[in-house]
Amino acid sequence: MADIQNCDLKSLNPLQLFEKVTEQGEKVRALKAGKAPKDEIDAAVRMLLSLKLSYKTTTGQDYQAGLPPRDLVSINNGTAKEEDEDFVDPWTVQTSNAKGVDYDKLIVRFGSSKIDTDLINRIERAIGQKPHRFLRRGIFFSHRDMDQVLHAYENKKSFYLYTGRGPSSQAMHVGHLIPFIFTKWLQEVFDVPLVVQLTDDEKYLWKDLTTEKAHEYAVENAKDIIACGFDINKTFIFSDLDYLGTSAGFYQNIVKVQKHVTFNQVKGIFGFTDSDCIGKISFPAIQAAPSFSSSFPQIFNGKENVQCLIPCAIDQDPYFRMTRDVAPRIGLPKPALLHSVFFPALQGAQTKMSASDPNSSIFLTDSPKQIKTKINKHAFSGGRDTIEEHRKYGGNCDVDVSFMYLTFFLEDDDRLEQLKQAYTSGELLTGELKKVLIETLQPLIAAHQERRKQVTDEMVKQFMTPRKLAFEF
Repeated sequence: MADIQNCDLKSLNPLQLFEKVTEQGEKVRALKAGKAPKDEIDAAVRMLLSLKLSYKTTTGQDYQAGLPPRDLVSINNGTAKEEDEDFVDPWTVQTSNAKGVDYDKLIVRFGSSKIDTDLINRIERAIGQKPHRFLRRGIFFSHRDMDQVLHAYENKKSFYLYTGRGPSSQAMHVGHLIPFIFTKWLQEVFDVPLVVQLTDDEKYLWKDLTTEKAHEYAVENAKDIIACGFDINKTFIFSDLDYLGTSAGFYQNIVKVQKHVTFNQVKGIFGFTDSDCIGKISFPAIQAAPSFSSSFPQIFNGKENVQCLIPCAIDQDPYFRMTRDVAPRIGLPKPALLHSVFFPALQGAQTKMSASDPNSSIFLTDSPKQIKTKINKHAFSGGRDTIEEHRKYGGNCDVDVSFMYLTFFLEDDDRLEQLKQAYTSGELLTGELKKVLIETLQPLIAAHQERRKQVTDEMVKQFMTPRKLAFEF
């Protein structure tokens, strides 16, 4: 038996070993808490020690709870070992590849699971309709425990959604819409509650903003989120600067998380240094807390066991890896996650867009003329240097930003495939592809702006008031 186990362990990569050690540690704690027979506890402890030894042998590092192996995680703020290595953390995304981040490698590094055809088909069976284009096209490409959420849903057990926005500026850009478009779809097809965290406290800590300005941005961003069409009876939007002082359950969960994460762990996960303010060091616990239903007693009637599903861009995953490690130790369910790819800057997929660079993206406040000018002037092209070369050799959709944007926003699968074939063959020129994108985005942004005009201050106040939603728990 030991030989088989050792053989199995040798086939595991460092992240898989890390998760095995974590799981075994949870098992040992559960056996001790349940006063299991001594020989059973001893056997579990021996297995834990064996796993820790295998982990150290494989990685050269001692196992530390909540701190994945450093050599495989690109969120340690260290220098990339290889030129083509991607760098991803909650604040920075960098890659030297014009195609963008290698998401298959990122799945391995982060230890998540690929959203495959089987999972997409299962979602389709569960909801009885065609999956969202973001699933069909691999825009949401990775998950943690989505199969568990579906199993619970299939057995008539509800869950809730949690997503968020860091309000760093008054105007949001089209990339910020991606998680909200998808979250709205999830809310509608599964008919579940949604909580939206506006981390104005985080932006105060990280940016050169006053608390008043950070909160003002949060309220303005809330208007854009509401304009996506969320149901006021099923959605609670909250500012950390407001809500934290009013909810005992929320603060209690923050404290529980804080107690179970060491300074050494947050330094390893987030790259904090000794010179960072203590607000930054304690902030991850605040982003973790909405993962637990007991943070919202007014919605869940005090229940602690309602599972949470978090749709987010994969750069936010470090927060929730930490949360998932802590959850069993404070007796709460682990949140599940759905990860999206990054929305590329107009200048190319090498970097994430910046709200401080007006030419890096299309903003939700842009006029039709601004949209046209930005795309024509700044959208990185996968076309050839001359029309003759383009007709002969065709364009490259893998690096062309206009095509990437259409992948996000053009609903018609057949039309998208036709454009891909025409551009790749050289039949469609770069200017013509840009024109299709302009004609797709102009009405989409105009419609959003029209909906936003209808969002009153009173409506924002209603969405942001702690209250019971239209669900029974």
